[in-house]
Amino acid sequence: MKIDRARPTRVAVASGYTRGGVAVAPATAVTPALASASVLGIPEEEFTPRVRDAIMGLMGEVESLRQQLQQTRARLGEMEQVADRDQLLPVLNRRAFVRELTRHIGYTVRYGTPASLLYFDLDGFKLINDTYGHAGGDAVLAHFAAMLAGHVRDSDTVGRLGGDEFALILAHATAEQAARKARSLLDALTASPTIWEGRPLPVSFSFGAFMLRASDSPEAAIMGADEAMYAQKRGAR
Repeated sequence: MKIDRARPTRVAVASGYTRGGVAVAPATAVTPALASASVLGIPEEEFTPRVRDAIMGLMGEVESLRQQLQQTRARLGEMEQVADRDQLLPVLNRRAFVRELTRHIGYTVRYGTPASLLYFDLDGFKLINDTYGHAGGDAVLAHFAAMLAGHVRDSDTVGRLGGDEFALILAHATAEQAARKARSLLDALTASPTIWEGRPLPVSFSFGAFMLRASDSPEAAIMGADEAMYAQKRGAR
């Protein structure tokens, strides 16, 4: 075999080396796989293409699992929101509202900040249902819920306790301040009644204001606001 001595074979040490006839990446080139290998405790001299491919495969699987976890967490968050919402209206259902009420009572214990509960009962709602059907009644409920949500702060909490009964937690508010807020909400509802099939469906509401106390359970707070609402209703008569 003839060898061309005019063009000697050179080994480019700076660009890499070979093992068993297989080219190996230079030690100075730090790839994500190499960085992961160092974390895993694999010596650089054992970092062959096969090891690199295995590590890259594992990194891909880890990234896929991470994305799946993020998607699962997002779906769980969506499911929690759906579980907390009233079936008809964009407000909290009773279960979620009681949970938030428990949290606010805890704040009064920990920080000594006032918070109050408003209890609402729509007056004449049965007559609305009897006259205009459940579709008209649902329109009244939706309008009232939207009015509440549109006239409170982000720190306040609106919920539907059932039927035509609603409640509102007012953070940093005494019972007197809550009562003033309820009267302003009544003025807003009177000025902007529900419009259904081109006709106004005017309704009003009775309310009870109850300041949360550290010794109260959520059920006791709701009962206290309910009793205040019936007292207000009897006084109005």
